[in-house]
Amino acid sequence: MRWIAAACVVGLIGLAGFWLLTMPRPLDAAAIANAQGDPEAGRLVYFAGGCASCHKTPDQDDPLHLGGGFALKTPFGTFVAPNLSPHADAGVGRWSLADFANAMQRGIAPDGRHYYPAFPYTSYQRMTATDIADLWAFILTLEPVETIAEGHDLGFPFNIRRGLGLWKQLYLDGKPFAPDPAATDVVDRGAYLVNGPGHCGECHTSRDAIGGPDPSRHLAGGPDPEGEGKIPNITPHADGIGAWSESEIAYSLESGFTPEFDSFGGTMAAVVRNMAQLPASDREAIAAYLKSVPPLADAN
Repeated sequence: MRWIAAACVVGLIGLAGFWLLTMPRPLDAAAIANAQGDPEAGRLVYFAGGCASCHKTPDQDDPLHLGGGFALKTPFGTFVAPNLSPHADAGVGRWSLADFANAMQRGIAPDGRHYYPAFPYTSYQRMTATDIADLWAFILTLEPVETIAEGHDLGFPFNIRRGLGLWKQLYLDGKPFAPDPAATDVVDRGAYLVNGPGHCGECHTSRDAIGGPDPSRHLAGGPDPEGEGKIPNITPHADGIGAWSESEIAYSLESGFTPEFDSFGGTMAAVVRNMAQLPASDREAIAAYLKSVPPLADAN
């Protein structure tokens, strides 16, 4: 009987350790903006962040109709984007700025649940508190949509959200964007847009077996997270965009046309629609940054 009691004690200790390790870790209050956001500035953050690409109602053309429902099919299951409109019941209308900031930068729902990293909070954690507040102010100006999006379709063990606390221990470091003192202001702006709100690495960086981004392959492309085809390399290597000039990159982000007179398709077409809403200086900054990152060959 002693070994049974010992096993129970070990099991309880293990459960307690798991519970502590997987606890949600919200933002410190000092990291949340304490001033009202600017909705006009938030509009630019909205398009830089590509919010409509996932949260727009799929059968709507209006990029500000945020009823959710977009389904992202992955090897882990199907994730469905929720309603992001300011509807009090179907959307985020009852949230506070703190709720929104914790969702964006810590992947935590107002009720304390972990969000799945299909929501790119590993990139949004780099955003400034001002940009988060401005984006929130803009979202509150949008039309409330009463559609309630369907839930995710995930099998065991991926349907156990608590386990995401362990995933976050590996891939969510909580560090804001840090400018590179050796870079120009333009390159730094591009780095912020690419690695923060633009979350380009979420698709253009390959992932490991548990869905974490591989920093050694930053922006070098990889398998499409939806399981078909490949996401291209956007480093300045010959396998990527090494032959493109900065002006060609900036123009492609506005027009959707490559220097070879091809056009972007798939989800990148939606990215271009968002990027076209930004000032030309931001697209130029993104181009400058992409030309400055280490060139990486495609993986074999």
